[in-house]
Amino acid sequence: SDQDIESTLDKVMMLFRYIQEKDVFEKYYKQHLAKRLLSNRSVSDDAERSLISKLKTECGYQFTSKLEGMFNDMRLSTDGMESFKAFLNNGNQAALGNVELGVHVLTTGFWPTQSVQPCKLPQEILRCCETFNKFYFQAHTGRRLTWQTNMGSAELRAWFGNRRHELSVSTYQMCVLLLFNNSDKLSYNDIKNATEIPVADLKRNLQSLACAKYRVLNKEPKGKEISEGDVFSFNTGFASKLYRVRIGTVAAQKETDVEKLETRQKVDEDRKPQIEAAVVRVMKSRKQMEHNNLVAEVTKILSARFVPNPSVIKKRIESLIEREFLERCGDDRRMYKYVA
Repeated sequence: SDQDIESTLDKVMMLFRYIQEKDVFEKYYKQHLAKRLLSNRSVSDDAERSLISKLKTECGYQFTSKLEGMFNDMRLSTDGMESFKAFLNNGNQAALGNVELGVHVLTTGFWPTQSVQPCKLPQEILRCCETFNKFYFQAHTGRRLTWQTNMGSAELRAWFGNRRHELSVSTYQMCVLLLFNNSDKLSYNDIKNATEIPVADLKRNLQSLACAKYRVLNKEPKGKEISEGDVFSFNTGFASKLYRVRIGTVAAQKETDVEKLETRQKVDEDRKPQIEAAVVRVMKSRKQMEHNNLVAEVTKILSARFVPNPSVIKKRIESLIEREFLERCGDDRRMYKYVA
């Protein structure tokens, strides 16, 4: 019930208050929220908005502005798809063929996009993308669209013998499965070269298709791990009681060291302008201040969001001095003066 959800969210907020690095929490929360919104797996939009409202009350507008921006993008995308349908009905439907295309246009600064090289999409999908580009750039000039193939999903209708199923898959899985329209057997390297999906993602998606609960592909030799010597074929004997089959992607067991480092670096980069803004705010009001007092004041201001390292604050002060926002007072190098 709504009352139970609110009670649970209040308990979540109690725990949240004990987190020191709230900006790190925000990074991971944003990643999970993005997955829920884009895959339409959120239990309740109202519950999502309620938690964001509570976070906003606790930490201020700046903390939740990007999360609210994500919801705004979803709303604008829904309106945009209505306009796209009108565009198709105006003599452009033939370019899509039998494909129904749905696009979420995401603002780069709001979403946790990754710098992943787009995979090689099938020709029929590329034609759809080109048609959407044509529509979008007629309405918006000076913008750039980058297709995030690692964040998409697809619905495929497939025949297995005389049985028909609708498969709900990721974009990567779609790229793999469509290769079997023209080939009975494909080696791992054939699939890798044809799709250009990053190796780690390719192995996880092949695992999902050939080794998990719904095995729509056969793998030789059999086994739960994917290796470069494997050969895959379409499983015509696949059967399920469900007409619509959702094939999940085998999740990475845990965040890799590289992913942890990347997240940490993003957090550190995001902290720099916040630390500088706090330093300038304090110095603007005090005009002149000693180093230790300034560090203590900046730490106090930022502690609601994270506890900055004094050495990082010192580096940001040096950067502000170089850019002539601050200057040192005469011979006392530990005393700073605000430059109006």
